[in-house]
Amino acid sequence: MLKNKYLLVGLVLLGFVIVYFSFFDGAGSSSSAALDASVDREAYSQQIKQEREKKDQTFKTGADSPLPDKASFNGLSYFPADPAYRVTARLEPFADKTQKLVVRMSDGSEEVYDKFAHAVFNLNGETCRLLIVRVQDTYSILFRDATSGQETYGGGRYLEINPAQLTDSQVLLDFNTAYNPYCAYNPTYACPLPPAENKLTTAVKAGERYH
Repeated sequence: MLKNKYLLVGLVLLGFVIVYFSFFDGAGSSSSAALDASVDREAYSQQIKQEREKKDQTFKTGADSPLPDKASFNGLSYFPADPAYRVTARLEPFADKTQKLVVRMSDGSEEVYDKFAHAVFNLNGETCRLLIVRVQDTYSILFRDATSGQETYGGGRYLEINPAQLTDSQVLLDFNTAYNPYCAYNPTYACPLPPAENKLTTAVKAGERYH
């Protein structure tokens, strides 16, 4: 069985994250700067559309595509881009910066990630709290929600965070960029499973779908 592609997925999407956030917010990171989740709806939708088309092309033709049958691939399924799912979250950092999280993989193995902080935010009228993990310089949230196993992949989805959108107290989260792990499309990949605490009761109808 192939080894975990989590880091590879992060690297593949890193370019998207950088382009995406630089397009909408050029403020960069700062210990005192406030992050603004507001965007121009039309420009936002167009940018999301373009980045999704690029990803479809990568899946269709890329050497690292997880698809076992590229010929029949007609594009990934997504929820419509919705700025309501782009939120500014309050960070709750750990006093002990060395805390680790043992993450179970889809093939039964385990990996160890750094615990970075909890992100606390409001979504769909609910207060949500998700753990952010760090692998080298990649910050991610592995999560499930009320759509998991219904409209989205049952094993959960991932959300990458641009370090430029982190301050000492806030982080910008855009669930429109949430994506499925490679094991959703090819069971020979081993992917990290979201920790139990990262199960949201609300339905995150944003990002990549599975049906």
